[in-house]
Parts: sequence; C-alpha cells; structure tokens
Amino acid sequence: ELSVVQWSSSGGLVAYSDSRSQPVNKNDGQKKKVVVLGTGWAGTSFLKDLDASMYDVQVVSPRNYFAFTPLLPSVTCGTVEARSIVEPVRNIIKKRNGEIQFWEADCLKIDAENNKIFCKANFDNNTVGSEEFSLEYDYLVVAVGAQVNTFNTPGVKENCHFLKDLEDAQRLRRTVIDCFEKAVLPDLTEEERRTNLHFVIVGGGPTGVEFAAELHDFLIEDLVNIYPTVKDLVKISVVQSGDHILNTFDERISSFAEQKFSRDGIEVQTGCRVVSVSDKEITMKMKPTGELCSIPHGLVLWSTGISTRPVVKDFMEQIGQGKRRILATNEWLRVKETENVYALGDCATIDQRKIMDDIVAIFEAADTDNSGTLTMVEFRAVVDDIIARYPQVETYLNNQHLGDLTDLLKDAMSEDKKEVDIEGFKKAIHLVDSQTTSLPATAQVAGQQGKYLAKCFNRKNQCKEHPEGPRRFAGPGGTRHFFAPFRYKHFGQFAPLGGEQAAAELPGDWVSMGHSTQWLWYSVYASKQVSWRTRMLVVSDWTRRFIFGRDSSRI
Repeated sequence: ELSVVQWSSSGGLVAYSDSRSQPVNKNDGQKKKVVVLGTGWAGTSFLKDLDASMYDVQVVSPRNYFAFTPLLPSVTCGTVEARSIVEPVRNIIKKRNGEIQFWEADCLKIDAENNKIFCKANFDNNTVGSEEFSLEYDYLVVAVGAQVNTFNTPGVKENCHFLKDLEDAQRLRRTVIDCFEKAVLPDLTEEERRTNLHFVIVGGGPTGVEFAAELHDFLIEDLVNIYPTVKDLVKISVVQSGDHILNTFDERISSFAEQKFSRDGIEVQTGCRVVSVSDKEITMKMKPTGELCSIPHGLVLWSTGISTRPVVKDFMEQIGQGKRRILATNEWLRVKETENVYALGDCATIDQRKIMDDIVAIFEAADTDNSGTLTMVEFRAVVDDIIARYPQVETYLNNQHLGDLTDLLKDAMSEDKKEVDIEGFKKAIHLVDSQTTSLPATAQVAGQQGKYLAKCFNRKNQCKEHPEGPRRFAGPGGTRHFFAPFRYKHFGQFAPLGGEQAAAELPGDWVSMGHSTQWLWYSVYASKQVSWRTRMLVVSDWTRRFIFGRDSSRI
C-alpha cells in the first residue's frame, strides 16, 4: 500500500540545521507514506479524489486553505470578498476516507537520496517548541506551484504588486483605495493627482487584462460617485511586450478585447519592454524604435509569467535536471530521474516522448512476420497503442484533418505491394512530433492532473496485476504500461472584459463574446467552487455587488 505526504513552499529558501530537525513520522510497515506538498489546484484535486484509507497521507503547505485563484482579480476591487473564495484545507481532508494529516509549514529542502523532506513552520507569534521538522516518504507528490517571474528587472520586487495568491489580491485592493485617498488630499497639484491615479498593468495575459477590466468597472460604477473631484484624472494602462493582448487566445478574442479597451479608455501599449521600475516611474523600451520612455505611476501590477521556486530548483540540481528551466516529468507525472516522486501543476512540465525516438521499436513491434516491411493490417494492430502512448499523434491528425493514422501510410506505400519499409515509415511519421507542445500553467490543467494521479494511486495494486496502459514499445516485448498516460482535455477558457461582457474560447474552435458569455462565466465559475459554502458566498457577493455596489473601505 502507499503513504502520501503533500508539501508546498512560499518560495523563500531558508537554511536549516539537520541536527535540529525532528522526524515526525515512521513507516508503520503496513501503509506506504505519501507526502503531498501544496494545497493549490493540483494538490487539492489530488487529495479530494485520493482513497486515503489505502495510505498514510500527510500534507505540507504554508497556507491552511485552498483559494479559487481564477477569481483573484475580482477580490482586488471588492466584487468578491477574499473569504468567499477560500476553503480551509482541514474542511476538505476531513471529508475523505481515512485519515489525512496536515502541517502548516514551508518545505525547505527535498532530500531525494534519503526520501525525506525538511520543513519549517513560519508563525508570526512566538510559539513553544521547535518549528523545524522532517518527514520521510515512500512517495512524494510535489504540487508547490510557481513564483512570479520578474526577469531580474530592476525595481520590480520592491515597487510592483503581483497577483499570484490571496495575500497579493488583498494588498492590491488596499493600495487601489490608498491611491484614491492620496489623490484627494488638499494642496496636491493636478499632476500629482494624475500620477497617484495612473494604474499600470505590465503583461497583457488573462490576469492583467481581467484586473484592468475589474478596475475600470470599479471606477465607473462606484468610485466616480465616491471621489467625484478626481474622476477625470484616472488612467489605466496595459503594457504588453508582444503585438497583442491575450495572445494565447483566438485572434478574434484578442481583437475584440483591444477594441473594447479602446472604447473604455484603457490605454494598451504593445511592443513595449519594461527595463526598470522605481517608486515613482516605470521605464520602458519601445521595441520598434529602441527609444526609452518613462511614465509616472501610482500603482504597478506585474503579471508577466511564472518561474520555478528555489526549493524545486534545488531538487532539480540533485536529480540532474539543473540545466532545465522547469521540473520535467514523464507522461505519468513521475519526475524524470526518480522512481517515487511525482510533480504536477505549475511547478512541472510533461516532457513528452517523441515518437521518432521509438520509431524503430514501433516498426519492429508491428512487423510480426519479420519481413522488413509493414502491411496495412500489421500497422492497424498497433495504431491504438501508438495514439494512446503519444498524444501528439491525435493532435497532428486533427490539425491535418486526417481521419485515421493509417492515412499517413497510404502515400508512403508502393502501388504494387501495398507495403512500406522502415525508411518509408519514418518519412510518413516524422512530422507528427511537430505537434508536441507544453501544457499551459492553468488551474484547469493542474486540477485534471491531480484527479488523474489520484486515480493512479487508487488503482496501483489492480493495475500492477492487470495493466491498463498502452504497449511498451521501448522495453520488454509484449508488456504494457500499468496506466494510460495523462491526457489533458481542454474545456475552454474565459476572459472577462468588464461592463458585464466576457469572451470565451470553447472546444471545437468556438468563440463567444458579449453579455451572454459573461453570464456563462458566472455559471461556470459558480459551479466550479470547491464546496457549497464557497459557492453560496460567491453568488451572494455577486448579488450584493449588483444591488449595493462594491465596498471601498480600506480594511
């Protein structure tokens, strides 16, 4: 059986003393220990679906709650209250079969060689006893997320706001109100008032765009009535290094968002790279001309991507992945170069195996008569295993509008023999790997990975006896993988644009924009809440905002 420990880190790497660390758990000889690091989307999804009665499960995270992060932009302006989108971890784990232990602490180091992690609790108040401890594991599930990527831009850490977790959203909300309160103080010049009310968003991705839209709604629906003397001095700017905002969406959505922002008076500056940020100015380099320009600001939100946390980076050095940018796993979410560590969510990426790496093994497996050539009948016998083992195959077929993998071989086969040799087989298949892509760092991906891994853990014993996965082409002949590899299913993505309008990219290349899409966004986000308690709180917050407006108190 298996034991699990879950862990999460806030990103700070703190020195620890091995002699002072206190071992917390010992293997009872019956259940294997699984340690899970993190209580974000991936970790929480894993815990909710895991049959904890099979394992000795422990969870480590610096936060004792799960936050519904897609609604963080709504928290920044009071559309939704912070406590409405969080669910205590202990509420979640107490509903599981079996016992799950939770420790509120940072993971400082993963000792891959000795199957141990070192942790430290960080409490503001003085506590009795040691705050450092260690945990042993049989299986480790790393779901610690990622940290904001500043690209080492001078002044970003000191002078910018971020929007990665709930504390960021609350801090941002207070600063927005502070900017307005500063602007209405007596004896300020108009230029000083304009500077205090210039809100700059660096990054034109979904987070930055949604914050800009929320801030604009907050302004025109609530703040113009509360601060009438400065309502005409407010300016919102979105700075994007690329040519368009929302460039990961369909170009129709990107164009719609830019047009709406233009109508709303939100300035979008594309082709600009930020080179430094001070407490009063942000300096940018215009890509087309190369000239530098500085603009004053009252608040800067930095929303330009993510990077690996120090504790994960240290772990990567230990296992020989030090030259990589992000932790690599195989298609079963097991960390490469390890046997008992899994990683999911934003902290890792799936290093998809290329079909050309196994092309000879696939050919030999299909060539059952050892003739040196493949017939269509022979190839069809392994088609299902190929599609299951290499997800890029299905993507390539869809993009090329091909009905079946066998269509790729028809052109390579000779007219008279209807057979193909190894060189013709390689020529027919070699373009398939061009469709190998990395999954986006989204809640949707992390949630699906957590569910998948929990299912694998729950069925570990059964699948060892009766494997469910595809055939092993590069391995012992005739054997199969225990599980089917992880396969991400995209259900679409939303981009709220303010004014009760939203854009959505849905499966099947469908694009929806406008007021009806906003109501679809409301229904989807309400249904995806982790509990009925948070679902009711979020819906009541939306209703309160419609009736009474947003709260502008600085709390």
